[in-house]
Amino acid sequence: MAATEDAPAMEDERRGGSLLSAVKLVAAAALFYSAGTGFAETYHSHLAEHHQHASASSVAGRAPADLGMAAPSTGRYGAPSNNGGHGRRLSDAGKSPPSYMTALVDDLKARKKLMEETPPEEVKYWFEYTGPLQKYFYRYSRSRKKADSFEGRDDSGVVSSRFVDKAGGGDEFASFFSAKLDDVPAGDKAAYSRLLDNCLAMGNERRPNRGKGSVWEELYKDNGGVHDRCRVLFNLNTVGAGRSTTILWETKPPVPHSAEPRPWISEQETAAIHLERNLQEIDAMCATGLIAARVQVLVCEPIPGVWTDWMDSMLPHCGGKADPMLKKGSETDAKVEERASPVQVVVTANAKTADVCHDLKSGFMEQRMQDLVLSPPYLSDKDFDASQFDPAAKTTHADLVSSDDHDLYVAFKWSTLVTVRGLNAFLQASADLAIAAASKDNQSPVDKDDEGDGVTVVLSNAPSSPYLIPSFVRVSYVSEENNKVAKWRMHGDFFHPAAWEICKDSFDMSWIPGSLSGAGGVTPACPEGEKDCGQWWVYFAEEQMPTSPEVYANEVTAPLVQGGSNYIWMLTERQRQEIVKVKVCVHAAGEDKSKKDKCGDFPQAVIPLGDIESFLMNYTPNTALGKKHAASRFPGYSRAEERKKDREAVKERKQLKDQDDIEKALFDYTIYPAALFRKDATIKAARARDFVLTGAKRDPDAVGPQMVKSAYYDVTITKPREATLAHCQAVARKGLCALYADYYRSGGDDMCLEACGMEKNWSRIEKVKDEL
Repeated sequence: MAATEDAPAMEDERRGGSLLSAVKLVAAAALFYSAGTGFAETYHSHLAEHHQHASASSVAGRAPADLGMAAPSTGRYGAPSNNGGHGRRLSDAGKSPPSYMTALVDDLKARKKLMEETPPEEVKYWFEYTGPLQKYFYRYSRSRKKADSFEGRDDSGVVSSRFVDKAGGGDEFASFFSAKLDDVPAGDKAAYSRLLDNCLAMGNERRPNRGKGSVWEELYKDNGGVHDRCRVLFNLNTVGAGRSTTILWETKPPVPHSAEPRPWISEQETAAIHLERNLQEIDAMCATGLIAARVQVLVCEPIPGVWTDWMDSMLPHCGGKADPMLKKGSETDAKVEERASPVQVVVTANAKTADVCHDLKSGFMEQRMQDLVLSPPYLSDKDFDASQFDPAAKTTHADLVSSDDHDLYVAFKWSTLVTVRGLNAFLQASADLAIAAASKDNQSPVDKDDEGDGVTVVLSNAPSSPYLIPSFVRVSYVSEENNKVAKWRMHGDFFHPAAWEICKDSFDMSWIPGSLSGAGGVTPACPEGEKDCGQWWVYFAEEQMPTSPEVYANEVTAPLVQGGSNYIWMLTERQRQEIVKVKVCVHAAGEDKSKKDKCGDFPQAVIPLGDIESFLMNYTPNTALGKKHAASRFPGYSRAEERKKDREAVKERKQLKDQDDIEKALFDYTIYPAALFRKDATIKAARARDFVLTGAKRDPDAVGPQMVKSAYYDVTITKPREATLAHCQAVARKGLCALYADYYRSGGDDMCLEACGMEKNWSRIEKVKDEL
């Protein structure tokens, strides 16, 4: 399919520049409790309907009782238990854990055995980290006719195309979502339908026609077209994709399903390998039977049909057909234009705007992505009635696949890796925020103690409640031209992906009561009246600051979510409608500032502490690190004066060898490793809670925590931490707190509550009496 969008018809609704929005975001952080718009409409009226959808439309269309959702749990967090309400611990040898956690049971046993059987003097620091040695190929040797490589371990938990060879979001996610429900114990089936349940609860109320002869049947007839799925629209920005200096579409696509091994290709050689990996990931999502994907490829000019055919052939589980070049003469393989296809190429520019579209600083394609996803009425009808419009109705051209009903929207650039893990994490976090806003406990006025602690943020349906949407951060590995640079960045035997658009000063931490959703969609997992049940969240107090040219594109077209990314963002249908309401109100207000103030603020970005790594998305070319930010456009801009003083202090000391180089590395470049992001966020949350608990009794001369601490990070590291702590950190980093939410929220095992970001009061510090 191909559609051409008339650029003038989609008039840009530009918001202010990045610097202005940055100032507004800092102000929003200071006034966190009075952030404008309400957090989505009440979900109570839809819970019963969505619960019915979730049970009847899971992979095999089973009844609620078969999915383990019949009996409520009496566990600590009130989520449906996997074993009839009796908590199971990984450490309980006599009780069987859920079937999907067998590998974690073995992992914990192996860690404990290693620590117990190893003599104390032989215990090594790396015992804490497990996993196979991984190879990274960094250049091709013509003399040896093979690629040079070195070995290491990426313990960050981030899914990357560099170290995760197969599509599916990592081994745990690929194994989990490829399981057949017929082989799953009845008590564990609710966990396997959680992604679909969350999607339907947060998605579109109108469900697709799955009858005979429908497009749905044509796309998914091989996978049982009678079942409902999570309808996901992938909005793919291809601006800047190329091979060296040549636009990608002027080259030939890779040959799929080749019998011969493909020669090694550098990450920086061509965008084709990154586009191919993303299509493989999307196809793997469709293969789960939970997701129905449509891919809208945005280009500046028409592209050769061979590329459209190739992209279609990469999505066989989504309804695409095998490559016609490899199956010539097949009667069953109609042309892409003559059948339903999961791929639609949209030309977003015309002859006059093509040059602007190709300009990476223009923000042109970023605006087009927002227009296609949101589809506000003022794009096509200048005389619409703002008081009577329907936010669910889309007014873009009917030929655009984005004008159809979808449950989830994923907008991303070709250079950003999208996985089922990211989708699952976003849907779970969105459901968590939704149930917190709909909680009965949060509709009453905030207690004075919570209001004044500077940490607790209570979500509700009141207009004064913050409007929060989970958002993403890109991470990159170092780009090596030789093995010396690579080894210099290894930090021992580990590879570390790092962010460059944020730093330690870019975020604050907040505790949101009730922000735990159970099985069956948006359902409460916290017992009524339990104030200490919820999650810690990373709240972005600054805009993300990429390097040139993207930072300038952000100034023209700011991200939809304050503190979010323009190059990988997601919205559920309910979130889309809320944003459309605000944008329509702002558009109708025109230049009237008083009317604009009543429209409410745009949403603000958050990330759940227990699942940070699932929101760190790999920038696949891995060329981002080591680039200098533009002046006044750098992470930590809200503390520019403090940074300036710190730099002056370093200059005055003059105690460092190679002083100038170290000073530049510290202050001119941002390399923020994923592991450091988790540590900083955890320490910030623990310290914030410690200050609240100590209050007026706090010793002003004391250094460090006084009442509560992080059990994992607040230790003197000379040897590995205790096996259970290391195990829980590995669980959290791999995204298993969200994937196995049915277990970790059931109340049966509180071993990993802290690592999963669900322990409000952290670990209490034991006072040791001085006996001397």
